Amino acid sequence: MSSNSLKISTVRFQATPYAIGKWVIIRLPEKVSEQLPSRGQVMAEGTISGRDLKQVLEPDGRWGHWFKVSPALQKTAGIKIGASVVIEITPSKDWPEPNIPKDFLRELNAAPSKVKELWTNITPMARWEWIRWVNATSVTETRARRIEVSISKLRSGKRRPCCFNLAACTDPDLAKNSRLIGVV
Repeated sequence: MSSNSLKISTVRFQATPYAIGKWVIIRLPEKVSEQLPSRGQVMAEGTISGRDLKQVLEPDGRWGHWFKVSPALQKTAGIKIGASVVIEITPSKDWPEPNIPKDFLRELNAAPSKVKELWTNITPMARWEWIRWVNATSVTETRARRIEVSISKLRSGKRRPCCFNLAACTDPDLAKNSRLIGVV
């Protein structure tokens, strides 16, 4: 575990992977999500089926959390849909750099130096939030407007996007009405 782990003990639980569209996901049990430090995104480190796991846990819009299981992790950890897995996680302050979507990166690169400097100086978690807000729509026009607004807000010194529910499920392929689909 990272020395940057939060002062929350490791949580061990079982969960069953299931498919939504082309993705395999794991939803954390409600009692596990309740122990996390936020209803929004949480960085966690640990293991899944004995394999290392460093994962951003996404909010499900119902005060819980979930995460996508990459095809590589499915293979190395032997994860199968419907077969229970053992997971151990500890929340961490050690956020990885997010992947910046090409359209957003293009606008960041074209932005004034003040914007680039602020982007560099905000925390990786804040960068995740900006990207999450931009990615929360599949409508091209809305996405372009969100990128434009992001650059404008960064230009004015805003370090985080405002006015969106951090506990909402924002993956447009997996959410309906800001809630993870396939969850009762």
